[in-house]
Amino acid sequence: MPNKNFPSRAPRRSAIIIGAGIVGLAMARALAIRGYKVTVFERNERAVGASIRNFGMIWPIGQATGPLFERAILSRSIWKEICAEANIWHNEVGSLHLAYHDDELQVIAEYVQANRMHRDCALLTPLQTLVKSPAVNPDNLKGALWSSEEMIVESRVAIGEIAKYLAEKYNVEFHWNTAISQIQYPKAMSGKRSWEADEIFVCSGADFETLYPELFLETSITKCKLQMMRLVAQPDGWRIGPSLCGGLSMIHYPGFQSAASLSLLKKRYKEQYGEYLEWGIHVMVSQNGSGELTVGDSHEYGLVHDPFDKEFINNLITTYLHSFASFKDWRLLQSWNGIYPKMMNGQTELIIETEPGVTVINGLGGNGMTLSFGLCEQFIEGR
Repeated sequence: MPNKNFPSRAPRRSAIIIGAGIVGLAMARALAIRGYKVTVFERNERAVGASIRNFGMIWPIGQATGPLFERAILSRSIWKEICAEANIWHNEVGSLHLAYHDDELQVIAEYVQANRMHRDCALLTPLQTLVKSPAVNPDNLKGALWSSEEMIVESRVAIGEIAKYLAEKYNVEFHWNTAISQIQYPKAMSGKRSWEADEIFVCSGADFETLYPELFLETSITKCKLQMMRLVAQPDGWRIGPSLCGGLSMIHYPGFQSAASLSLLKKRYKEQYGEYLEWGIHVMVSQNGSGELTVGDSHEYGLVHDPFDKEFINNLITTYLHSFASFKDWRLLQSWNGIYPKMMNGQTELIIETEPGVTVINGLGGNGMTLSFGLCEQFIEGR
């Protein structure tokens, strides 16, 4: 008979997570802080997918005011907490969207009018803009949208450091170079080896196609290839300040749909920048802790992509970047491409239970760095 004075403790629940990119790490954290025994499986010796092939931007301004913006702010707070505890470089630089035409300035003014009660944003004069950043091209500058809420990390370093942090603080167990080839709940299998857990979460980006090919084909999901570049570290510790964006970014991100004049801006861009829109190009730049500049990007959609970069896309990006940015050193250090899954039905993510105890979390598109921590925290908290 159990001793009534010492009630038995409920057994500790366990979870298996497939994928050590940002979604997998976010889910590992959300479960570990609630006492789960978490085991993460990654098919490579470290995360090498879309989670490290990006700007390193935590980017609330890209989200429409409402639930997704609130999720982005929650993510940002979690990022800050982890970075502070794990001593991961991060920089709360904010962002500038630059205007060189009256219609761009009009969209910014409408955005600020619609959002100033909900966000820390402002319409800056040209002089105020140049004070914020010495890297802004002053020629014909009409003003800028300032937002204080954007933050930069060096994703190539941060993703690996978060894994170490979770292992050290929460005893999350990582199995690297271990490709999960089959799931039969409660088992996850890699060849002849298998592991069991109370819950299994598939957070492996486009790789979930391998585990669930029928589901992948039935789902309104595709893959997006982006091209990016990195310029050399700027001399003498020169910093650009906020991350910088051209006007094309305003028609890319849903956050700007609150501006009534956005449709007119899109119309002009279709006429002036038709080739840019054909290849999904909008241009942004962020700076890492070493002073290097990350530049991009393009968006090509399809289930299979040409593995080779297109030089003309990088040239289009660089040409447009020159229109709003002035750097000390423009030399190219690296170029690359990345691929991430993207929902095509208007949904912002895919969360689906493939069988009791097995959940796929996927399809955040280009918002993984911005939304993953908040999404996984809300999902687990809401159960």
